[in-house]
Amino acid sequence: MRKRFLPILIIMLTFIGGFLSGSLFANKPHNNEKVSSTPASLSAKSSILKKVPEKRQDSKVLIGYVQDFRNPAEIDYKSLTHVIFSFAHPTADGRILLNGDQAIKNLRAIVDNARKHETKVILAIGGWYHINGGESYDYFKAAISTPASRKKLVHELVSIAERENLDGIDIDFEHPRSADDAQFLAEFSKEMSEQLQPMGKELSIAVNAKVHSVTGTEIHSVVFEPAMFGYFDHVNLMAYDGQWDGEYNAANLSPFSYSANIVNYWTSLFDSHGFSREKLVLGVPLYAQPEDPSAKQISYEALLDHILENAGKDQVNINGTTYHYNGHSTLKKKTDLALSEQLGGMMLWEAGLDAQGNQSAAKLIANELVEHQDARYFTRK
Repeated sequence: MRKRFLPILIIMLTFIGGFLSGSLFANKPHNNEKVSSTPASLSAKSSILKKVPEKRQDSKVLIGYVQDFRNPAEIDYKSLTHVIFSFAHPTADGRILLNGDQAIKNLRAIVDNARKHETKVILAIGGWYHINGGESYDYFKAAISTPASRKKLVHELVSIAERENLDGIDIDFEHPRSADDAQFLAEFSKEMSEQLQPMGKELSIAVNAKVHSVTGTEIHSVVFEPAMFGYFDHVNLMAYDGQWDGEYNAANLSPFSYSANIVNYWTSLFDSHGFSREKLVLGVPLYAQPEDPSAKQISYEALLDHILENAGKDQVNINGTTYHYNGHSTLKKKTDLALSEQLGGMMLWEAGLDAQGNQSAAKLIANELVEHQDARYFTRK
């Protein structure tokens, strides 16, 4: 009997020894491999919920333009996905100008601060006013209207993007007024895209709303070549300053109906040309427009300073003048509009005007965008 069981006993001992050795090896960390203290899932079908990062690659954007004189320490980088530093000024021969040494210092400080929050920094070229006086239009048109000056401007912008570790360039040509303008802008955009795209940098553009705030009809005095929008990562809709359409009316600054008409116009245009709606970014104003045209605009911060209930309104009387703006409920409604119409996100003009703390428009919109993304993320999971 012992002889008969001996082979069986040897086989059993061999099997047990191999099993124990395999278990010990499996539990031993390999070279360069860290031991995790996180418990394994109880089932192959269940999964451990991971904390959703604040900024994912597929998240909606919240772009904030910031003027070059703002204090870099006061920008809400945590809420913003992009800061667009405004502005570099084009010269007729294709060079760029910044507003003195303080502007470049502020740009560099913004880049340093933004990196701590995974926020991208883009440099805007153009704007309404030029550093040398008057509108930027004549300077910008001259710079992009000849191959030589256009090539120089592209080179200048790409060089500063590389040198200052920027994430891209924003074009703010206000506003192309003819078919020639549109063609020059399209060629400039193409050449910028060809340089930036291989570098992994973004190209965006700020565009006129193209919709009349009173009649709701298309504005034909601003001319774009639609095919050029294929070159851009973001097309920032300046859905404000409607008070200048027709007779001055501060109430037309940027009501919800105006934004809805603008979104309808641009989504229809993009759909007809086969462009993704994700390129479109809906802009909102962070300032209040006075009914008295001789009075100055006031910032969102000044509007809500010590009068927190103003956040729940769209107009307020201050020192005898009525001001119109977008309160929190309207900003939330516009954000929901952008989300429902599958736009890429929201834009602020400008982030330096925002209120601080819980009254911040950027924080309000960012939370709305994050809630939307969280819902999509966990639905996919």
